[in-house]
Amino acid sequence: MNIVVYLGSSFGNDPVYAEKITELGAWIGDAGHNLVYGGSKIGLMGLIADAVLEHGGKVTGVEPAFFIDMCRQHEGITELIVTKDMFERRQKMYEMGDAYIAFPGGIGTLEEITDIMSAVSLDLIHKPYVFFNLNGYYDHMIALLDHMTEQGFIMPAIRSQIRFANTIEKIAQVIEGA
Repeated sequence: MNIVVYLGSSFGNDPVYAEKITELGAWIGDAGHNLVYGGSKIGLMGLIADAVLEHGGKVTGVEPAFFIDMCRQHEGITELIVTKDMFERRQKMYEMGDAYIAFPGGIGTLEEITDIMSAVSLDLIHKPYVFFNLNGYYDHMIALLDHMTEQGFIMPAIRSQIRFANTIEKIAQVIEGA
């Protein structure tokens, strides 16, 4: 299974992010899955790629050419796909994925996972996705989605498809149980 992980290229302010992204990468590799991610060697991106590789998994990076020009690409991954821009990158990762995980990240992470949320809600794809709500990182997202549902902008059936998990074991249940 190709698991797309959306995440930041920084480390964040809490060492738990580095610890848990390494554990997530180990699970992906140990479970015989493959990682599809943004292709960078820096921050959390580099850590997850290294962990998947160390645990026998394959890693495909999808990186826009301007990041290559900045020398951010991970040179030790299984495959690197270079795209012309961020839009093409998002599309390629969307197409390659069998499942999607939003790890704590920034604006790019949010943009990428909302593409998946929209595609699932419009019945365009039938693939599992989950937010890794590590230490309550996505609690405000949960509150926003609940508010949007209460206000009539998200149907309850659609809201129930948006999954959050606070452990890797629960992420595995969402992804492998789909």
